[in-house]
Amino acid sequence: MSSSSIPIRHLRRLSTTAAQSSISISKAKSKLRSEHDPDKALEIYSSVSEHYSSPTSSRYAQDLAVRRLAKSHRFADIESFIESHKNDPKIKQEPYLSTLIRSYGRAGMFEHALKTYDQMDQLGTPRSAISFNSLLTACNLSKQFDKVPQFFAEIPSKYGVSPDKVSYGILIKSFCEAGKPEKAIETVRMMEEKGIEVTAVTFTTIFNALYKKGNGEEADKLWNEMVEKGCEVDVAAYNVKIMYAHVNGSPEDVKALIDEIIGAGLKPDAISYNYLMTCYCRCGMMEEAEKVYRGLEVNKLNPNAATFRTLVFYLCKNEYFEKAYRVFKKSVEMHKIPDFNTLKFLAEGLMKKNMRKEAKGLIRTVKKKFPPNVVNAWKRVEEGLGLVPEELDASCVPHDDGEEVTPSTTGIGGENQGSVNRKQWKKPKAKKWFPPNAGNDRKKVSTVTSSVPGDSAKEATG
Repeated sequence: MSSSSIPIRHLRRLSTTAAQSSISISKAKSKLRSEHDPDKALEIYSSVSEHYSSPTSSRYAQDLAVRRLAKSHRFADIESFIESHKNDPKIKQEPYLSTLIRSYGRAGMFEHALKTYDQMDQLGTPRSAISFNSLLTACNLSKQFDKVPQFFAEIPSKYGVSPDKVSYGILIKSFCEAGKPEKAIETVRMMEEKGIEVTAVTFTTIFNALYKKGNGEEADKLWNEMVEKGCEVDVAAYNVKIMYAHVNGSPEDVKALIDEIIGAGLKPDAISYNYLMTCYCRCGMMEEAEKVYRGLEVNKLNPNAATFRTLVFYLCKNEYFEKAYRVFKKSVEMHKIPDFNTLKFLAEGLMKKNMRKEAKGLIRTVKKKFPPNVVNAWKRVEEGLGLVPEELDASCVPHDDGEEVTPSTTGIGGENQGSVNRKQWKKPKAKKWFPPNAGNDRKKVSTVTSSVPGDSAKEATG
């Protein structure tokens, strides 16, 4: 069977054997986070027990499966996958149908999302704010921000749907994403006049947009207003402040905000510390950055993909390739592997330090972990570095089951114990082989520059 297409119609028709091996939705989500092959992702999704597949609990797993297909540009398969759900008797349940609308939005297939919403009468599904909110969310996910206020004005009267506070929150997000925070503030005033609750999440969305436009003074005013009105300021709200402090301020400014979080009786999360670590990295204070990284475990926090991406990049930039390799190995164990550009930078650095075996092990590992459309790019990297795939031997990187072929320390301060082939290597002058979609979802692959790939928010959140 071709790897580019699978019999979608069979996804939910589980055989007796499949039923016996059915898994819970939580187990499926865990497996889907680390599975990039779209066909395998769909197999995992199809193995979810019907007992666990309520619309609310299965939405995230469904979104992950759709995202895997979208990354491989298999939009016809996405349509077949989602449309097959319309034959399920549960389609008459609004929450169930709403997940389909949202998934189309996740894939950037907005016209299909709108068509599904329009089909609700035909399918016998009632409409309320639930499906309305899913349609608005699909607009935002598809980057169709201008359609949100349009539908907000048209659909309530057309179908007799009453927007709720979630609807207004999505409307505000669309204004903020479109770079119109002033419109978002006008919406907040309208909500207050109508007696609709304005949540801390809504305020956070707006002052994030204000900071993004460089209007920090207005953002601070909104912060004070939020506090005066009794909105509970959470860690997510503080992280917005920290995000912009880490761009324009010093590590001391970021640390002061983290201390403020603690003083407010809240616990900083991995995102908070990621910004502090990144700030130290940008200032060349790598020892302090490494302390923050090690401190995550002390604070009982798990590093996320951004933690590993940022630290590996800056360690490489400072030519601490052995340390970067150990951090990479830890990322493999935690299924939080950095992006293509960062690991390409590391592979080149390992070869520069004559760590041929480690470079081969890195590439061997990531070829198993990255989506199929990126594997060819890694093969080009192998060729460019003079590493012949057929000669790959057992690597000292953790296998999928977590075991290691040779002993090594994954802690950032540990000693490198892997054997090294010390043949001198020089970076070849080769063409840029890499396809535009070889990096992360929204990043165009290019040679590594002097800053971490991605925007400020992505540096911390993954």
